[in-house]
Amino acid sequence: MESPLTDDPPVLEARGVTKRFAGVTALDNVNFELRAGESLALMGENGAGKSTLIKVLTGVYQPDEGEIRLGGAVVTFARPLDAQKAGVSTIYQEVNLVPLMSVAQNIYIGREPRTRLGLIDFKRMYADARALLDTYGIDVDVRRPLRSLALGVQQMVALARAVSINAKVVIMDEPTSSLEAREVETLFSVIGLLRQQGIAIVYVSHRMDEIYRVCDRATVLRDGKVVHVGALDALPRMELVSLMLGRTIESSDRGGVTAFGSDNTSDAPPVLVAEDLSRRHQIDGIDITIKPGEVVGLGGLLGSGRSETLKAMAGVMQLDRGSVQIDGKTVRSGSVPAAIRAGIVMLPEDRKAEGIVPGLSVRDNIVLAALPRLSKAGFSSRRNQDAVVDVFMKRLHIKASGPDQIVSELSGGNQQKVMIARWLAMSPKVLLLDEPTRGIDVGAKAEVQALIDELAGEGLAIVLVSSEVEEVVEGSGRVIVLRDGEVETVLTGAQVDEEHLLAALAGDAGEAAEDPRTHDAQTDADAPTSVTDSRGERA
Repeated sequence: MESPLTDDPPVLEARGVTKRFAGVTALDNVNFELRAGESLALMGENGAGKSTLIKVLTGVYQPDEGEIRLGGAVVTFARPLDAQKAGVSTIYQEVNLVPLMSVAQNIYIGREPRTRLGLIDFKRMYADARALLDTYGIDVDVRRPLRSLALGVQQMVALARAVSINAKVVIMDEPTSSLEAREVETLFSVIGLLRQQGIAIVYVSHRMDEIYRVCDRATVLRDGKVVHVGALDALPRMELVSLMLGRTIESSDRGGVTAFGSDNTSDAPPVLVAEDLSRRHQIDGIDITIKPGEVVGLGGLLGSGRSETLKAMAGVMQLDRGSVQIDGKTVRSGSVPAAIRAGIVMLPEDRKAEGIVPGLSVRDNIVLAALPRLSKAGFSSRRNQDAVVDVFMKRLHIKASGPDQIVSELSGGNQQKVMIARWLAMSPKVLLLDEPTRGIDVGAKAEVQALIDELAGEGLAIVLVSSEVEEVVEGSGRVIVLRDGEVETVLTGAQVDEEHLLAALAGDAGEAAEDPRTHDAQTDADAPTSVTDSRGERA
């Protein structure tokens, strides 16, 4: 998309911006600039600082250090409304409009045209809304309640509202996540029109195809710092992925970076067979087969569908189609209890929000899921609980003053071990791990990795998700790489290295085809494999 850039000062700029939360530096001396009429990709993995930067630019947060400039002048936005009035609008992934109000009311809410008597001039408001939407090729009855429209149309209404407030800058956060292909094309056309009008776009998306199609430049954040600023046409996809992850091809060697290493694959039949796992706009046609003792990695960038795949298998997420079987028996979709009874347990990505119960003791957190098994007539004795807790505190080397210590007082690594202990107490067959070493120190990380290897050696089937490339490579006997909710590539045998994985993440995985549904053993091919679905289309 050709950029009508000028030599004028940046329309929006951040200079030396630093933002801290409870001792954690979310943004570290960040410099950012955006020029009129350009479309800039803001890139980075989860936790890189993208959302924090957007919130600082739009007045949700105030910077601890540094300044924001709009049109060359220093500005302070005390709240998002101030930013909107100054011409900086944001369209979030989740539509934040009022469902019960009409389309026109949503566009002009808070600034409705008035009659001479001070009443809302509905006739004029409807006419203005129609004219605005017609400009961008959006055909909808502006009198209809917003909730009666498809999600994609609601997203376009949110865009129209953002532009109608005399916008100079429009920030789009994953704008196509809920759109159909036709709606995506409409969005791209609107972006082109906005740029012709001199409106600058900040585009946040995990979809590489969109980034390279819509944007001129990229600013890449990692760990709260800017690691790259430059033109996209001079930045190969694989290099962009390497910048986001902090890995280079030159560092791609299996030098024992992690504590993994054993090959525990057996000749037993698969314990888990997941077929055609699909949920609209999240995952599409994902197949996974895993044997006892095998560790299968799920590779992919943020938004690729890794966590959603785990949630689908664990019963957290209801499927539109597809099935999960344990030892040949189908597990009811969308039911966590059914999944647990079948032998599937999951360690969630966010242990604080979805895992531990911070106000309870170590004992209570470990036995929480196993209480029905430990109870008789609805009562569970402390002796039975302590017997279980003692076993796992010793086995997992949980460092605590005792089982009565409040779990939130433990280190991050020990909290993670408590979570693992909770699910091991259920005697599972399949353990789903979503970022098991995130946020813990190096020593605890090595202990958790060694434990995972030990569990696989005892025959537990494990699916591993990690944003750290070396952890996926070192920890997995096979890696299923996801992209945009679909299987992009399956890496096996000698292919499981950082070079092949980075290439797959960048969407440059080669042409050879292999269907993971029929794959039940590691092979030693030298090139990664792509897959095709039953319709012969590339997945």
